Amino acid sequence: MEEIYSGLISLFPRRSKSSIPEGCSEFVFNPAKWPRVRMEEEFQKLARMFNAMRSVVRVPSLDPKYRIAVLASKQDHCLVDLLHGWQDGKLPVEIICVISNHERGPNTHVARFLERHAIPYHSLETIKADKREAEILDLVKDTDFLVLARYMQVLSADFLKSYGKDVINIHHGLLPSFKGGNPSKQAFEAGVKLIGATSHFVTEELDGGPIIEQMVERVSHRDNLQSFILKSENLEKQCLAKAIKSYCELRVLPYEENRTVVF
Repeated sequence: MEEIYSGLISLFPRRSKSSIPEGCSEFVFNPAKWPRVRMEEEFQKLARMFNAMRSVVRVPSLDPKYRIAVLASKQDHCLVDLLHGWQDGKLPVEIICVISNHERGPNTHVARFLERHAIPYHSLETIKADKREAEILDLVKDTDFLVLARYMQVLSADFLKSYGKDVINIHHGLLPSFKGGNPSKQAFEAGVKLIGATSHFVTEELDGGPIIEQMVERVSHRDNLQSFILKSENLEKQCLAKAIKSYCELRVLPYEENRTVVF
């Protein structure tokens, strides 16, 4: 494994033996016997011993939550689901802002929610010649990672290099067969029997980054276009939320060039 996350084992509460993945070790954190500062030092020593490319040590009850920015375009379903998941305490993150390339009116559900919770909303309309990436970089400079909640703009290699942290994306599982506008309608009319969603890390290769989570669901002749789209959007919401949760819990281990272990 090319990348070792030496702080991984510090995160999890005690679970039954049968639920521990094969090849993993699990420890119970006792701050009285193992102070947080000492833990950090000892994991760093372990990281150096094994030449780890990256070492992450987190204790959720003591450490600040991950700070994220959410980027979204016109479709709201993933964004709204993340906002409500955050509100309900289901996602261990702090949303510092929402950025969109589409304006949302003050009376929309998203705008009212963000205002009520004092989450800044930045509308940055993009054109082909200007993706507003410099402005986005300035807005997200204090984040730990980014989430693309159906953000329909391609982030450039320069942006990814300048940001230098992980970016998590979600897209429907109808690619590459059904591209362009309204892929759900295309897939419905083609009579597909299986739909899905994929959440992955963003790299320079379009939709080609390491996969974090995938979900599928069967559809049939009993579905109309509305139920077909609803099932597809529900998969996207669930898949993205699970990917974020797994990432925050340090359950996602990138290795080799384009693969992950998720447990």
